[in-house]
Amino acid sequence: MNALFYAVPVASILALTFAVIFYCQMKKEDEGTPTMKRIAQFVREGAMAYLKQQYKVVIIVFAVLAIFFAVLAYGFGVQNPWVPFAFLTGGLFSGLAGYVGMKTATFASGRTANACRKSLNGGLKIAFRSGAVMGLTVVGLGLLDIAIWFIVLNAFYPASEAQNLVIITTTMLTFGMGASTQALFARVGGGIYTKAADVGADIVGKVETDLPEDDPRNPATIADNVGDNVGDVAGMGADLYESYCGSILSTMALGASAFYAVSPEMQMKAVLAPMLIASVGVLLSILSIFTVRTKEGAGMAQLLKSMSFGTNLAAILSGVATFGILALVFGTQSSDWWHFSFSVVSGLAAGVIIGKATEYYTSHSYKPTQKLAEASKTGPATVIINGVGLGMVSTAIPVIAIVCAIVLSYLFAIGFDVQNMMDAANLSKGLYGVAIAAVGMLSTLGITLATDAYGPIADNAGGNAQMSELDPEVRERTDVLDALGNTTAATGKGFAIGSAALTALALLASYIEEIKIAIDRIPGALINGVNAASASIQDVLAEFNVSLMNPAVLAGVFVGSMMAFLFCGLTMNAVGRAAQKMVVEVRRQFHEIKGILTGEGTPDYKRCVEISTKAAQHEMLVPSLIAIIVPVIVGIVLGVAGVLGLLIGGLGAGFVLAVFMSNSGGAWDNAKKYVEEGHCGGKNSECHHATVVGDTVGDPFKDTSGPSLNILIKLMSMVSIVMAGLTVGCHLL
Repeated sequence: MNALFYAVPVASILALTFAVIFYCQMKKEDEGTPTMKRIAQFVREGAMAYLKQQYKVVIIVFAVLAIFFAVLAYGFGVQNPWVPFAFLTGGLFSGLAGYVGMKTATFASGRTANACRKSLNGGLKIAFRSGAVMGLTVVGLGLLDIAIWFIVLNAFYPASEAQNLVIITTTMLTFGMGASTQALFARVGGGIYTKAADVGADIVGKVETDLPEDDPRNPATIADNVGDNVGDVAGMGADLYESYCGSILSTMALGASAFYAVSPEMQMKAVLAPMLIASVGVLLSILSIFTVRTKEGAGMAQLLKSMSFGTNLAAILSGVATFGILALVFGTQSSDWWHFSFSVVSGLAAGVIIGKATEYYTSHSYKPTQKLAEASKTGPATVIINGVGLGMVSTAIPVIAIVCAIVLSYLFAIGFDVQNMMDAANLSKGLYGVAIAAVGMLSTLGITLATDAYGPIADNAGGNAQMSELDPEVRERTDVLDALGNTTAATGKGFAIGSAALTALALLASYIEEIKIAIDRIPGALINGVNAASASIQDVLAEFNVSLMNPAVLAGVFVGSMMAFLFCGLTMNAVGRAAQKMVVEVRRQFHEIKGILTGEGTPDYKRCVEISTKAAQHEMLVPSLIAIIVPVIVGIVLGVAGVLGLLIGGLGAGFVLAVFMSNSGGAWDNAKKYVEEGHCGGKNSECHHATVVGDTVGDPFKDTSGPSLNILIKLMSMVSIVMAGLTVGCHLL
């Protein structure tokens, strides 16, 4: 095995080490007054109780799927025998990443609020470093899982043989399905939980009774704070874990196939490259985390500048470092090293552009969200109309950025050989360039995810400050941090969605490679008249008649597009039903428990937590299982052509819809924050009520349906890859 590979486990251990250091530093901070500690404990217990219930459901689903994969592998021989085990470890590590992040967040929020009693920078430091625990845990566990499987599979399939390296990398892709499955349950379940509580708290607490945000008299306020952790931390951690691993694994698989006919040495280099880029990205993320700080009295502009400095520094250094890494891996005697380096830079640039565009459309420091707040002067209807329009318009820049990244990364990879860009060799190389661009975009995930996970911590800190009745100055500081968190969370979602688009495209090519391996298992089977192992992508497409004139492809495209909207509809309705139960419960408590509104009575917080927990567990199953079942059915009924159509349709519709929903929701949320800062009449004005309605509509947009779509896109691809043997078997045997 190439000695450079050992940089991967070293980087993973370093990331996990710094995660432990930041966690221990946070735990040493004072959690504040007895009241602050008691409130933080309520939230912590509720979050852990929910996660325990969710994992019970997920374990059952994983056990059933693992048995199914074992039957296909050992009973029918249509899958690699390692698939069931890889699937389980992917889910385990994904769930572990979410658990660690949530445990950290529930300990950090009270400490952040207490630090804000002294200074804004103190609160920012604790919240951001605690968010970094999540970021570094995700990349550390991701690289560790990849390194372990590469070592294990290399022992059984020596990577010195070209065909074995293809088997190793395509088998490793299947643990991506485990990660995607766990991520979808975490995102959907957590999103339903948090938004049921949030909507219930807003409708009854803010609109009907004029209670402030996070008022302890609101029975749903603890459930709302718990929801921030289970949805925006545990769900997000699992989500980006599978994005990170998926981009690296798909690039490794494409590298093994793209250089299959060149030489085993070159093939190994192409497999190592994405792992090494990710490893160096870990080091640069750690370095950049230490640069994020601010001054006392800073506003949104200064805070955004502080946060952007860290993420931009990591991105720039990563881009520069890529040239050195790839020169070391591929050698400077050929032009591949700088061709692929510019492909990586294309992905990094797209990530930065998407982040800036998201920031522009969702931050109340800029005109789009300020104009959205101004629309509240004519009521909630115009807030909703303008918010929908803003979200639709905001899709243009991310889509153009991704299109440019796809085209440029492909052309850079083939040395701008436009005349022969669709030749078999150039096609494989170009797709490898697109895949490695996704790795570039996610290479600095350690700090990018830190800025995202920071948001829920700051939000909960504000809730703790309000419920603990701290000085108004403390709440002002936490509100500034919270508003920044809304923007960084929206930016993180846009970033995740953009990386999902590039990764999903790479997974399309990986699916074709898995089809070749599945056919190779059938004695005497050929692809377009040639041996499966040496067949090109064009050979596979020709064998299964994959063209726009094939009705199976068109049918798959329509089903894939429908899946994006069906999935969003199911999750939106799930939030609506759960929120209705919460609204009824909060109204009941206000009516039946005497003295709540005067502060003399104590709300039944536990009952609201139970409602959100039960609703999330019940409602998350149908949309999550549909995402797994539909690709299997399409493969059996429409074959390889139909599956490729399904994945293309799901990618195109899902990407645009996800950007629209996330940006609309983020803008509605920050428009409310803008009014609460004193604009357009300030808190408890008619304008404020109108923006609260807009924020309520946007909650499931930005925290349930929108961010879950990028998992849906990749999960359908992963399921298709894992079930490729069954699809081929149904149509060739």
